[in-house]
Amino acid sequence: MFGDLFEEDFSFISNNHCGKGKKSKPRDSEPPAPRDFTNLSGIKNQGGTCYLNSLLQTLLFTPEFREALFSLGPEELGTLDDINKPDAKVRIIPLQLQRLFAQLLLLDQQAASTTDLTESFGWSSNEEMRQHDVQELNRILFSALETSLVGTSGHDLINRLYHGTVVNQIVCKECKNISERQEDFLDLTVAVKGVAGLEEALWNMYVEEEYFENENLYRCGACDKLVEASKSAKLRKLPPFLTISLLRFNFDFEKCERYKETSCYTFPIQINLRPFCEQTEMDDSEYMYELFSVIIHKGGCYGGHYHVYIKDVDELGNWQLQEDEDRLTEHKALRENENAKETENPLAVLKGILSEEESKQIPVDQLGQKLLEKKKVSWNKKYRKQYGALRKYLQNHPQIFQFSPDKNKVGLKEKYKLPFQSDSQELDLQSPSQKNDIQWNLEKTSTRLRDISAGCHWFDLNDSKVQPIKEEDIEQQFQGKESAYMLFYRKSQLKRPPEARGNPRYQIPEHLLNEMNAANTELQKKRVECDSANNGIDLHLHLSSCYKFDNGALHPSLTWKESVLDLTIDRRKTLGDLRQSIFQILESWEGDMILSNAKPLPAGLHLYEILDGDELTLDCFGLVDGADIFVWNGKEVGGTKVMTGPDHEPVIINVLRLAEYNEGGKGQHFTESQHIFPCSTKLEDLHRALAPSGGIILKNGSGPEREGKNWEVLEEHMKETIRSVGLTDGCSVLILDSHDQSFVNISSGNLTAFTYDISWLQVKNFCGMEDEQKHVKITATIETVMSDIKMKAIQELQLDEELASDSCLRPVSGNGKLLSPVPEDYTVKEAELKMGSLLGLCRGKAPTSTQLFLYFIIGHDQHMGPEMEIVVEETASVKECLNLMLEKSGLSGDSWHLRRIDWCYEAGEALSQENATLKELNVCRGDTLVITEGKLPPKGFLKIPIWWFKPSSHMKHKENGQDQVNGLTCRMDDLQVSPAGGLKRKEKSNWGKQQIGKGKLTDFPYNSPECIQTDMDLCYAGSIEIAGEATLEDLKMQAMTLPCRQEHVVPLPTFLRAWTVESKRPGKLLRHNKQQLNEYKLGARVAICIEPLQKEENLGPHELLLRVQMGIPGERDYYDSVDLVWDISKECTTWSLRQRVASHYCLPVDKIEIAKYFPEKFEWLPISSWTQQISKRKRKKKQESLQSAPYHLKDGDIIGVKNLLLDDSKDFSTVRDDLGKEKQRQLALEKKKSRQAERLQDHVLSEEKLNIKQRKPEVALSINVGVFR
Repeated sequence: MFGDLFEEDFSFISNNHCGKGKKSKPRDSEPPAPRDFTNLSGIKNQGGTCYLNSLLQTLLFTPEFREALFSLGPEELGTLDDINKPDAKVRIIPLQLQRLFAQLLLLDQQAASTTDLTESFGWSSNEEMRQHDVQELNRILFSALETSLVGTSGHDLINRLYHGTVVNQIVCKECKNISERQEDFLDLTVAVKGVAGLEEALWNMYVEEEYFENENLYRCGACDKLVEASKSAKLRKLPPFLTISLLRFNFDFEKCERYKETSCYTFPIQINLRPFCEQTEMDDSEYMYELFSVIIHKGGCYGGHYHVYIKDVDELGNWQLQEDEDRLTEHKALRENENAKETENPLAVLKGILSEEESKQIPVDQLGQKLLEKKKVSWNKKYRKQYGALRKYLQNHPQIFQFSPDKNKVGLKEKYKLPFQSDSQELDLQSPSQKNDIQWNLEKTSTRLRDISAGCHWFDLNDSKVQPIKEEDIEQQFQGKESAYMLFYRKSQLKRPPEARGNPRYQIPEHLLNEMNAANTELQKKRVECDSANNGIDLHLHLSSCYKFDNGALHPSLTWKESVLDLTIDRRKTLGDLRQSIFQILESWEGDMILSNAKPLPAGLHLYEILDGDELTLDCFGLVDGADIFVWNGKEVGGTKVMTGPDHEPVIINVLRLAEYNEGGKGQHFTESQHIFPCSTKLEDLHRALAPSGGIILKNGSGPEREGKNWEVLEEHMKETIRSVGLTDGCSVLILDSHDQSFVNISSGNLTAFTYDISWLQVKNFCGMEDEQKHVKITATIETVMSDIKMKAIQELQLDEELASDSCLRPVSGNGKLLSPVPEDYTVKEAELKMGSLLGLCRGKAPTSTQLFLYFIIGHDQHMGPEMEIVVEETASVKECLNLMLEKSGLSGDSWHLRRIDWCYEAGEALSQENATLKELNVCRGDTLVITEGKLPPKGFLKIPIWWFKPSSHMKHKENGQDQVNGLTCRMDDLQVSPAGGLKRKEKSNWGKQQIGKGKLTDFPYNSPECIQTDMDLCYAGSIEIAGEATLEDLKMQAMTLPCRQEHVVPLPTFLRAWTVESKRPGKLLRHNKQQLNEYKLGARVAICIEPLQKEENLGPHELLLRVQMGIPGERDYYDSVDLVWDISKECTTWSLRQRVASHYCLPVDKIEIAKYFPEKFEWLPISSWTQQISKRKRKKKQESLQSAPYHLKDGDIIGVKNLLLDDSKDFSTVRDDLGKEKQRQLALEKKKSRQAERLQDHVLSEEKLNIKQRKPEVALSINVGVFR
């Protein structure tokens, strides 16, 4: 009855605002935020799991439940590592619950995730998005736990803590016989309707009696007749924890609708259950219960949100309200004012900075930076002359400052820490025997805060958000749309041990302590890395030597890319650091270096203020990611003085003049040109430069982005500047000479006589032979119907009028392609045609409003075959449409299916529902479909094309085929299969187009013998159908049965290496032969490349496979590439890779240079040793991983190597790279033209979606549990 009663209403979910980063990143790439001042962790909402989050937090803050669960060790529950073992009994639900509780207690993150727990429930993503009743979840979760704990010492956990009994009695008025029936309960359900509060509801249930009398009599078993009797119920056994469910939701049978009881319903913080119990002779303490959790539902009966008020029994959180924070802030400000006089003393300043630090010690360099941020002046500028260097000054005060053993960090000795600063406490997550290991700072609060938070307090846990509340705030949940829904009481007798107070690791197993400690260490590491990444900004450096000043703005003398240098730097560094970095890049720079803020404008690059103040940080200048910096001498560029600042910004103005051509005497056509002027130019100078003698200038008053219909004469504003009259980039001015003014009527300074509603269209005849094609211009308005334009065109082209019934108008794109026909009942405005648009008069009827005009091609790629056209009814099924297309293309058979064209113009999603109509599948007019050979695979199966990597023979550079490495000559045999799958060099070829039909993947055409070994010769072997649950080893076994062109027999699947095919070359390396294909998330259109090996291979998860190739001395070429396996488990840095490559070639590390090849760009990126640019003091700083930007090193990457002993050239490029880049430039131009030409001009109007919220169907809540009996 209440299937969608608790559908999630996302308007109630709290918004967690992320910090501002320098770049937009996926949320998954950011480490989770640390805990806030409450020191309590929330739980992430998976979409509709707020009901689950509220119940889990209640169980977590039930210490007895939590500790009983933690007492079950791996010997009873198993371990999560054994979950995939067939014979292992892993009780996954209690294990995941243990792990979640440990994360909530110990992991330094704002909110934990329940994804692993809900997966152990067997819930799908649909279940996580659907909200259920928390009362129902409470019963089902307890049942699942009881089933999971069968046969363990915790088999009675739920029964021991929550089980109670109620006895129902019927007393016969005549024989006094008592009939009893005992009922068990885990929670009590009480009425809300017509009841003032909890005590009254319990009184009605367990004190008041129901009488059987008059016509409603009771049959007594002892008397064997109908008698008067009384019925009552009592609580016989009270559990340690009493759960009470409130019946807030009811059904009105008169109105046939659901509703929520929002009337006032009170409940006490403490309650005495003696009046409701069967036995009342015990002490009062046996009946006293204290409220410790209130689950609250906010919303109505059709949607809402859950959150929970919880009493912190173990005092794990820090409790402080906003008014306390304000008092602490005022107190801190007062103390700072009292000590203002001491701040000029460097000793007091440094002590103040170190006292504010949470960590005990900070690097000396960071201390100097913090001094600069706080005092806005560096140590060297203010104190060095009087007190000497900063490090020396600190060493001269050993009684105050304490250095680390390596002398790189400094901190205050304990007795000199300022009393009013926050004194952070650290809490060891490990056992006492591991106190030398990593510790985690759980509490970040002042002594004052700890005094305030003494004792048990209440918190509001609302998914990820946790905030303190007062006990009296609970009274606000008595009534209204946001009101209490479940109550949790605990016996007052239950006292907590002193060692549990404020100790979140109390009773947590050792293995979970170790896991959380490692997780915190990794979190801290990620936060440090993220902080560095978020504070790094990319600056674009524009060098004055690469620019020229022309037409009022700076323009690059070369291409834009060649004129700009990109530099990444920390925003917290100073301007002096930036200047020094630029000096290191520009070693040949002479003279003064001035840095100015620059901004690319439509007219060109313009300079603004000069950056001055080397001691200021880059953040102080407002430099953000992507900022442009111009590097020059501050005076001139190329011998021309440059005007800077906002007053000299260049503005592009569109200058319109009346054209001589006037079609039919109707309408007026303009010629347009662009001119650049400084915004401070006066209009009289503008008039002098543009208008002839006696001419006038008119400004478009509608703005640059609107249709110009209102023109203003600028005769009275000649002394004003371009900016003051509102002329900005893109604004238009109209120049009229004395002759032009006769065509218009200027009245009151406005131009009113232009006929903007009249335009003209071109119609070209495509109905005859090519040599007879000619076009005419048709005058039309925006309201002219297309059928009228067609008739005018037929008449002016002098064609047979009978053609009107068998012809249509089709827009012609920029590259000459005929687009979808325009319906004849459309107007020019509805067809979105612009003035001068070219239409083609073609044979064939235009589609009606119920028909679709479609393009279709045959094959996987749209360039494989000609594009054909067809008109079908939108109600036709996919199968009927396919048959029509096959009939038109002359194909037959039933082994075909249809696919859409995806965003990159390749065959994409399959239209798998053959009986669905085109309208139901949202196929629109002008769409392109692909007829693809082969039937779609059955559900759950993958159809994967298999390509064999065909090793290509090496074209020898010398007659004896020798390679010279390190001065040694060694014979290289032409092997068909290289050791461990090494690539071989291709013979010189001149293959041009794709030959997929012949089993060839696209090869890059080249004629030069100087080519590197990046060409992957892939031979198509065929397709296989395989279940998604099959392993990689099964796929390799099936691939071995396909025909291949290998001379060597492959004995086992371990002699094969599998890659995905990406961009027509091997992409991702597939590891682990026993892993299921579904786990690789291959996708529906994946292709697999199989590479044979000479020996078995089993790469580990931390081993990187690289293709390394040594450069040939004196030539722009390389020897054959060989496979290099690099272990990156310890580090993946430049130095480590250089060591590995040098060791492979037996060369000194400093005698090689290496670079990564990007074949899609035909570019080499040198992998240099960064330590050369780092000062001695920072040389131990951890270098960034090569797997991140800019290298993104991955399996299969090509690494070029230069032997500096034989070749001092550091140019890694080859002749093939030069040819490739040139071809890429040509392809880019062609692609740009094609993309502009293929934009659809017709858009089908989509129906407005009804604003009615569809209710989800009723679905029962369930948790899947294994069998452990």
